[in-house]
Amino acid sequence: MRKIVFDIETIGELRNGDLSQQEVTVVGIHDSKTNEYMSFTQAELPKLWPIFESADILIGYNSDHFDIPILNKYYAGDLTKIKSVDILKEIRAVLGRRLKLDNIAEATLGKKKSGNGLEAQDWWRNGEFDRVRDYCLDDVKITKEVYDYARKHKALKYRDYDGPRDIKLDTSKWEKIDEEGPSLTHTLPF
Repeated sequence: MRKIVFDIETIGELRNGDLSQQEVTVVGIHDSKTNEYMSFTQAELPKLWPIFESADILIGYNSDHFDIPILNKYYAGDLTKIKSVDILKEIRAVLGRRLKLDNIAEATLGKKKSGNGLEAQDWWRNGEFDRVRDYCLDDVKITKEVYDYARKHKALKYRDYDGPRDIKLDTSKWEKIDEEGPSLTHTLPF
């Protein structure tokens, strides 16, 4: 099974949940096939599409709501046709609310993120492109570790007002492949 854990960094205004003004600066991925971490700028996205198309599953944090819709602006197909696991969506289905990746990572893994999306926008504007790439890949690494932990323990942890708590998750279908095969059976001509 080829799993792609990914995260994107963007620049642009976000008003009332409208993603139309968001532009991709960097996409970071971990490819289970090669066990490599890679990053792609907006200009390099054509190199990313064949990797996504050959994935059995896309894994992210807030990816169904944020990352995939923004990436779809650049993609000739429809990335929603690829099976995905959005860890935040899974958490929200259990808790009824959203939690930041930083909260989950700190309580579950004992580590914090290396920055935040607003800082990444400032770094990009200041020409600190490698810093944005590094930050994005750090988020991919944390997302992968959170995903792996959830699969192994069928739970994640978060810190609430009165201390740490568990989130029980049903991970049994996360890596189940549709019996008809992968969502995409071709590569678009990039």
